[in-house]
Amino acid sequence: MSKDTLGNVITSIRNAGMHQKETVRLKYTNLTENFLKILLQEGFIENLRKHKKKNNDFLVSTLWHKKRTRKGIHQTILKRLSRPSLRIYSNYKRIPKILGGMGITILSTSQGIMTDREARLKEIGGEMLCHIYVC
Repeated sequence: MSKDTLGNVITSIRNAGMHQKETVRLKYTNLTENFLKILLQEGFIENLRKHKKKNNDFLVSTLWHKKRTRKGIHQTILKRLSRPSLRIYSNYKRIPKILGGMGITILSTSQGIMTDREARLKEIGGEMLCHIYVC
């Protein structure tokens, strides 16, 4: 397991989505919890629970892709932007709008992890962590 916590979270969610898994179990960190809370607020996951088993904390996230619509199954796209070897920063004026505002960019700012909309409203920039959208 690498030390790139957010990369592991994104990869776990992406792999669970490809294999039509209903839940994902992730190791608990503050970064992981805050990232998943944003996904929960934006509607990309259905549920988030914290569990403790033998002195190890972990988060269980229920993915929403199991709900089938009449038009078929929608796929959630998670794309990692900033990584340990290449950090990508942006001020609030240059944060890109994903699909004309239909997707979100998650940023790590001085006031915590937040979406691109919140960062524009508060007029703060930061490290762009990932893009998320549904197609």
